[in-house]
Amino acid sequence: MATHFKPLLLHAHASGPNPIKIAIALEALNVPFTVKFWEFGDDSEKGVKGTVFLQINENGRVPALEDPNTGVVAWESGACMNYVRRVYDMGNLIGPSGSSAQDLIDFDKWEYFLLSTLGPMTGQTNWFRHYNSQKNEDALDRYTAQTYRCYDVLEGQLVKSGGDSVLPGRVTAVDYHFEPWVRQYAFAGLSLNKYPMITKWLGLMGAREEVQEAYEKVQGHKGK
Repeated sequence: MATHFKPLLLHAHASGPNPIKIAIALEALNVPFTVKFWEFGDDSEKGVKGTVFLQINENGRVPALEDPNTGVVAWESGACMNYVRRVYDMGNLIGPSGSSAQDLIDFDKWEYFLLSTLGPMTGQTNWFRHYNSQKNEDALDRYTAQTYRCYDVLEGQLVKSGGDSVLPGRVTAVDYHFEPWVRQYAFAGLSLNKYPMITKWLGLMGAREEVQEAYEKVQGHKGK
C-alpha cells in the first residue's frame, strides 16, 4: 500500500460471525485495518443501538466499515465484503475464479445462500438454544432442522471440490462468508458427523493464515 494509505476501520464486537468474515478478506488482501469494538445494547457511547453507533449504521448492527481513503461507509456484511472486493481486490484474489456468466452467478448465488439462508437459520438456532427468555422447543426444532438442511446443501456443493473450497477451483470470499457461521456448529448444538466434506473444509479454512490472523484481531485468539 502507498505510504499515504490510511487503515480502514472495522466496527465489530468480539463475538458473532459477521465481522470476522470482513477481517478475513482484509487480511487476505493485505489491506491495513484497525478494529473498534462495540457492546450490545443501547449505551449511548458504547452500544450498537446507541446514538454514536447509529450515526454509522442506522440498523445498529456490526459489521460496519469505514474507509478514510474514499470516505465510504458500508454496513451489512455482504455490502462490506463486496466493497472490499471492488476497491481492493485488483488482482481478483478472492473473487470468482472464472469470468464466464456461470462463474459470476455461481459466486453470487452461494454468497446469497449464506446471507439469506444458512446464516439466518444458524442465528435463529443459536437464539432459541441460548438466548430466548422462555424455552420454545418447536422453534428450536424448526431452526435446527433448517440449519441441517443448509448443511446438506453445502455438503453437496463441497463434494465438487473434494472439500477444498465452496466454489471449485480455489478459496474465494464465498468461503470467508461461510467459515465463521459454520464454525459455530457446536455452539448451535449441531453435529458434523454426517458431513465429511464440511469437516474437511472447516479444518482447511482454520489452517489458513488470513483466517487465523482475522480471529486474532477480532476475538483475540488464532482461529484454528
